[in-house]
Amino acid sequence: METISVHGAPSEYICQEGILNELEAKLVERGFQKVLIVHGHKSWLAAKSFLPSFTSLECEEHTYRGECSLSQIETLAELVVNGSFDGIIGIGGGKVLDLVKAACHLTKKPSVLIPTLASNCAPWTPISVIYDELGGFIRYDVYPVSASLVLIEPKILLDAPINMLIAGIGDTLAKWYEADVQMAGIENKSVPLQVSHYTARMCKDVLLQHSERAINAARAGVLNEDFMKVSEAIIMLGGMVGGFGDHYGRIAAAHSIHNGLTVLKETHQALHGEKVAYGILVQLMLEGKQGEVEQLLPFYHELGLPVSLRHLGIKVINDEVIAFIAEKSAIPEESIHVMPIGDVTAVRVSEAIAKLEKMNASNFIN
Repeated sequence: METISVHGAPSEYICQEGILNELEAKLVERGFQKVLIVHGHKSWLAAKSFLPSFTSLECEEHTYRGECSLSQIETLAELVVNGSFDGIIGIGGGKVLDLVKAACHLTKKPSVLIPTLASNCAPWTPISVIYDELGGFIRYDVYPVSASLVLIEPKILLDAPINMLIAGIGDTLAKWYEADVQMAGIENKSVPLQVSHYTARMCKDVLLQHSERAINAARAGVLNEDFMKVSEAIIMLGGMVGGFGDHYGRIAAAHSIHNGLTVLKETHQALHGEKVAYGILVQLMLEGKQGEVEQLLPFYHELGLPVSLRHLGIKVINDEVIAFIAEKSAIPEESIHVMPIGDVTAVRVSEAIAKLEKMNASNFIN
């Protein structure tokens, strides 16, 4: 029987208004005496007013330089070792948190994560996405230890840019489609796979039911149940799918299409979750599930998720452009090949994209 490695959850997770007031007490009970706070410029502006003043702990701050790269990981690790810090507190979006997790792995120090965006499951997972200094994707690293503590102040998430929330919804919606295509055909699922598959379905159900009202709440600056459910679906449920499902619960074709899209400079302004959301539609066309695409389109229109290449910034859409995307999406190393639908070639991907472009409506809501 195949081994499934479970990384189910951080040691402690709390999502609650005012929870950051308990940060120092949580650190003290972990035996911390000196901590390093790592953040970006925007994330620090978003979070610092919610943070308490430490009275019994020594702390220093470090502003990261924009990428979770190998050189920045090494720089941060050296800073931790030379400063004799007991742990690192990461405050920010996915790249900041991934950087902290990577440096903690190198230095064998515990991480404390405080997300400022509901845009991905980085706070939950023991995974870092590694980039080069120019932002080019290199690899995913999976660590044996999860975060010691994750604290979420929902008001920080509420004040974040709306487009990041929408992109997070698109990225998390893919959890269902990328997990289901791998797990649906497994007749005798292990308990971890059952948890992963069920949680992936919850991602889809929660997002379809609550996303529109959650976005309206964020626009109005009013914290409500819909916003809380969607935020925790993105961070917690999204993280649990891969945490319990291992490679079955991670990525498939939607993320391969994302990677294919990145070869075009015009798409660089589009957010990760927007490109993944488009990738969901292409994946469904590859699976022969055009009816599912048609069911999703109203949801995409409501939220402003892309249903066409032109919504990702590609002005000229022709066979050559589509083939360029497809070739990158279907290289042997890509996750598109985990799908049990036969040999996935660049030609098949091109046909799926072309069919999607032909069928999608022109009434995209900007």
